[in-house]
Amino acid sequence: MIRPGLLLMIAILSSFLNPVAAQSTEEAIRFIEKAEAQLLEETIASDRAAWVQANFITYDTQFISAAAEERLSLAGVELAKEATRFDKLQLEPELRRRLDLLKQVLTSLAPSDPKLARELAQIAAKLKGMYGEGKYCPSGKSGDDCLDVNEITKTFAEVRDPGQLLDVWKGWHSIAPPMRVDYKRFVELQNQGAKELGYQEVGSFWRSKYDMPPDDFAAELERLWTQVRPLYESLHCYVRAKLGEKYGTKIVPQDGPIPAHLLGNIWAQDWSNIYELVAPADADPGYDLTKIIQSKNLDAKEMTRIGEGFFVSLGLDPLPKTFWERSLFTKPRDREVVCHASAWDIDQVEDLRIKMCIEPNGVDFRTIHHELGHNFYQRAYNQLPFIYRQGANDGFHEAIGDTIALSVPPTYLKQIGFIQTEPPSSKDIGLLLKDALGGVAFLPFGLLIDQWRWKVFSGSVKPEDYNKSWWELREKYQGVSAPVARTESDFDPGAKYHVPANVPYTRYFLARILQYQFHRALCETAGYKGVLNRCTIYGNKAAGERLKKMLEMGISRPWADALEAATGERQMDGTALLEYYAPLKSWLEKENEGRKCGW
Repeated sequence: MIRPGLLLMIAILSSFLNPVAAQSTEEAIRFIEKAEAQLLEETIASDRAAWVQANFITYDTQFISAAAEERLSLAGVELAKEATRFDKLQLEPELRRRLDLLKQVLTSLAPSDPKLARELAQIAAKLKGMYGEGKYCPSGKSGDDCLDVNEITKTFAEVRDPGQLLDVWKGWHSIAPPMRVDYKRFVELQNQGAKELGYQEVGSFWRSKYDMPPDDFAAELERLWTQVRPLYESLHCYVRAKLGEKYGTKIVPQDGPIPAHLLGNIWAQDWSNIYELVAPADADPGYDLTKIIQSKNLDAKEMTRIGEGFFVSLGLDPLPKTFWERSLFTKPRDREVVCHASAWDIDQVEDLRIKMCIEPNGVDFRTIHHELGHNFYQRAYNQLPFIYRQGANDGFHEAIGDTIALSVPPTYLKQIGFIQTEPPSSKDIGLLLKDALGGVAFLPFGLLIDQWRWKVFSGSVKPEDYNKSWWELREKYQGVSAPVARTESDFDPGAKYHVPANVPYTRYFLARILQYQFHRALCETAGYKGVLNRCTIYGNKAAGERLKKMLEMGISRPWADALEAATGERQMDGTALLEYYAPLKSWLEKENEGRKCGW
């Protein structure tokens, strides 16, 4: 990589040969360095304000966060527009990449009109605050008897009464209708900002961030989904049959979608909580990760220390002291916070944090690894120019922690003293099924969130059809249906954090593909020869070095280069996921014989 100072020297030297072009090149270098410094300053200020707002939800913190986000957004839009002055200039590849990335740095595109930009920032803060404060209060209850998203998540993990689940499902989704009018305006303002930057609408802007034309990226997603869809359909068919046995075929028809409230998760995106309803006979591996964590009385920090230990075992440095001082690990008793797990890099160098209301269970144990993956990635590229301090694409960032989570099979649990003996390979079907209820069941959900938003941004879905389109896509991709009739007085997309928070979601689908691809390659690097689902890279420095090489690249090169550094391949590929679950797929096909699959 050519460093900025070297580029400047080249520009000055070449001025003797071509003074006009050299002057323009020098101007471009000075512009990008000044732009990155300004964006770094505004990003830090915005992140600090957002951290406070997420941890102390009040009218004033929302206002402060909105003001900081407004300044960042306006600066980003202004600099992106200014960067277009250099579009036709012949520049060194690195300088050209930095300028191009500058035009894509933001997610929310504010209009250039300061009044409209302020309105957008205020709506953004308001929507996030509405979600963070969202609670379901059962009939006749109030105050401490109301359920926040963490308590609702726990309810769906533990309760099996369909009536109670339906009641809580309706209750949580009732937080979203007040967002609908604001969201409509939010879309209008963002689209105006996108058009000012030369994009048709926000969706095409989001899809332009993958080192390929937006339409090509959309086609790439369909290719990947086509690869893995047969496995999902087999899993769906099996789970539907088992739920029909549990609840009856009147509640779970065997030729249609599955009602969304019966899958163990408020969004039906992860089905692992219903494992005991669908588990094969004699598949119990002999341990329960949640019970192990609870029997050891591990608190939130201790669980996080174990997650850190995995990354350190690969040769990565421990997290800084400030991480343990400044992170939020548990929900405070005295105030409302946004409990949705997230990783933060406040100063873009070493002020790494997580914000998470950790519960002592297996799901949160894995989520900790996921969030720490972000932190270790953030630190690995912190010496690059600011514009490069991102994942190779946003799917890479989400995949890193999940790759590590794949390396926590029984082999690893034995290594860290969680279990004494590994279950025999005959228990693998049960283990794979439990993993698939999370990793495979999520795939269509990871795809459809942005499919919906892209249609909304483009105008092909009008505001009067927001909810109708949402459920059409959920049935099309997931084979999941609303458990009760929904109308346009509802706004069910708003009950999912990433919609009101305006966080692109395709990254999570890509992460599910990439994590298995990374896992396969790192296992090969570690010299592992067995079945893929039994591999752990814990303690393997060779695998850690290969991973570190990719992490340190940030987004300084196209994502295909980063993928090649980690895997030796230049195309995202779902075959690693299929290889990981191959024994389960064969078993599911036998189980589903005689059943009518599909919906």
